[in-house]
Amino acid sequence: MKVNQAEFIISAVGPSQYPEDALPEIALAGRSNVGKSSLINRLIARKNLARTSSQPGKTQTLNYYRINEDLYFVDLPGYGYAKVSKTKREQWGKFVESYLLERDVLKLVMLLVDLRHPPSKDDQAMYEWLKHHDVPLCVVATKADKIPKSKWAKHAKIVRETLGMKKDDVLQVFSSEIGLGKDELWEILEEAISYTAADDAGAEDSDNFE
Repeated sequence: MKVNQAEFIISAVGPSQYPEDALPEIALAGRSNVGKSSLINRLIARKNLARTSSQPGKTQTLNYYRINEDLYFVDLPGYGYAKVSKTKREQWGKFVESYLLERDVLKLVMLLVDLRHPPSKDDQAMYEWLKHHDVPLCVVATKADKIPKSKWAKHAKIVRETLGMKKDDVLQVFSSEIGLGKDELWEILEEAISYTAADDAGAEDSDNFE
């Protein structure tokens, strides 16, 4: 996809604030600091559109980013934040669960895990929950640049085995730092929203961030 326009739209705290233009939505799930915001910024070739933070649990809303007039990226609250109260975690959990199960325009969830480590119990629980409810899913293993290239396949295998992924389940190795997996991930997203190269026709004269 040729990204000509990308903008932050809203930090939604409930369905009444969700966009109503029926564009397809791609959600990003994962533990705090796994790299959701950095992934968005890399995909759209912008450094600071999606807000990154070193403070776990800072994202407490559904952050909507509109890409062209084609889709939204929806950054979900990170899980695994130890400093957040149990009550607050439960509130966020119900909020996110309702979105994932009831949002008709949701086309795919990218579940981000850290390639360097076996998926956590929270990662495993999220994966199993999404699979149980038949939510379209792609696992993205981030931070690949933090380990030698020779170990990528080994670590990817550990991710698959720990999550209990089937052979045909999608796992994309990714690095926001070096752009590894960017094109492959865009292909996955385009397929999920039924996007074709012909959709870029009309946008060739627009400014491109790249």
